[in-house]
Amino acid sequence: MKREYQKLEIDWKVGKALGFKEDYLFWATIRELSGRYDYRMITVTENHQEIWLESDTNKEFPVIRLIRQDLDWANWLKRDIERTLQNGERIRQKLYKKPINILSIYVSKFAPVDDHDFSLQVASYKKTKVNTFILTCEAIEQSLQNLEHILKKPLSIQVLQEDEIDEEKVLALKKDAISESVKKAKAEQKVFQHANKPFFTYLFMAIQIAVFILMEFNGGSTNSKTLIEFGAKYSPLIMQGEWWRFFSPIIVHIGFFHLLMNTFSLYLIGAEVERIYGNARFLFIYAFAGFAGTLGSFIMTPNLSAGASGAIFGCFGALLYFGIVYPKLFMRTMGSSVIVLIIINLIYGFSVSGIDNAGHIGGLIGGFLAAGVVSLPKNKNILRQLVFFIGTAILTYTLLKFGFNHQNSAAINDDTMAMLAQKYMNDEKKAKAEEMLTDYVGDNPDASLSLFMLGNIAFDEKDSNKAKDYYEKAIETNPDLHQAHYNLALVQMDLGSLDQAKEQAEKAIELAPDNKSYAELLKKIETQL
Repeated sequence: MKREYQKLEIDWKVGKALGFKEDYLFWATIRELSGRYDYRMITVTENHQEIWLESDTNKEFPVIRLIRQDLDWANWLKRDIERTLQNGERIRQKLYKKPINILSIYVSKFAPVDDHDFSLQVASYKKTKVNTFILTCEAIEQSLQNLEHILKKPLSIQVLQEDEIDEEKVLALKKDAISESVKKAKAEQKVFQHANKPFFTYLFMAIQIAVFILMEFNGGSTNSKTLIEFGAKYSPLIMQGEWWRFFSPIIVHIGFFHLLMNTFSLYLIGAEVERIYGNARFLFIYAFAGFAGTLGSFIMTPNLSAGASGAIFGCFGALLYFGIVYPKLFMRTMGSSVIVLIIINLIYGFSVSGIDNAGHIGGLIGGFLAAGVVSLPKNKNILRQLVFFIGTAILTYTLLKFGFNHQNSAAINDDTMAMLAQKYMNDEKKAKAEEMLTDYVGDNPDASLSLFMLGNIAFDEKDSNKAKDYYEKAIETNPDLHQAHYNLALVQMDLGSLDQAKEQAEKAIELAPDNKSYAELLKKIETQL
């Protein structure tokens, strides 16, 4: 994610036309505010005669604007106050959003020669207010006392006589003042660079690409059976104890476009979060956000789902937590972009079918909570982290319990039970599949697919009579189940009932005339009659 910082192009020359005493007072005030009261430069004009300062801690005047200008006439001052209001409103919209007070300090040799009482009033524009103060060298000691009263802070600016100030002193002050802001800018840069290389971001990208290639060679990434085998979120299997499916969907994707979009998003967002939080913290945030996204999907729908989207939304959640800890820095660098991207993605998810928005929202919340648990590298707060940990643990337990209870009552239907049984049979867990299907059919005697699957198990075990009973019950509950008619025809052949076998084969062909296997079976039966 791109970050832009105000560049300070330092020009150590001071114009001869301006008085050294006024220049000294201008830079001494800036140094005092920067070094002692934690203000930082946010805007600097090319000639360094107008500087805007901002503070994260000062509530009275979070923004102070200083301008070195000898004031001759009040008309110029009036126009400049209007310009300051407009510039201040732009800064407010970018950094604060809420109403702010700005202190505008003019460093001048004299006050305007004509009436300037209007400058004593607070000017306002939209949500921005500007308080004007004229710091004059004509009455420097009184001006500094008045400034202390307005700021409600003591100032340690040394008052020197005209002959005690030279260009060298002014240059030294200017260098010190700008150095303070450079130090603050470097400190902010370090906040974004805790990890030199986003190791785990690249690792997850490589893994999901490798898994996708393997899926394509084993049935295809859009094939439901392949997706389940490679670890997609499938609620019935989670209900059967495959808890690892809360995590495995992070590296499984459905189709090339899905993989492409998530890999690109991970490259942009994940790398940024890993640099900010460090490798180990990022791994925890990404994994927990992925789990939280799957949990959200598990609660809301039994449908098959997969993808790194929940974990990527967790990265957005981690950036929101960064914004809570460093609100001004967040808004000054990436805040607006992050918030807009979240809103756009959520709106898109709600407006387009087939997108698991429950997983996105779960991941977003999970990433925020995980970031609160591990906190930022240089902003540790044990009490706050403990509160986040306890709150996250309680919320996770509550949602898991609710999810499992909800799935017990709503998620398992005849279709999912049959698919689940087929998977167990593929995994050579026939006994488990039979036990599960028998229990389900006992409570749901009209479950035709489950009865059909029990018939298949019996048929595989060479128990033709048992298989016949199950297939007949399946057909009784669903006469259009052509697979059951076909399999019943096979069973009738084994039992020597060729007339009944022919009848069932003909019924299967009637229901599915394009199935060549059914026609071949009928021909085989007719040759034996």
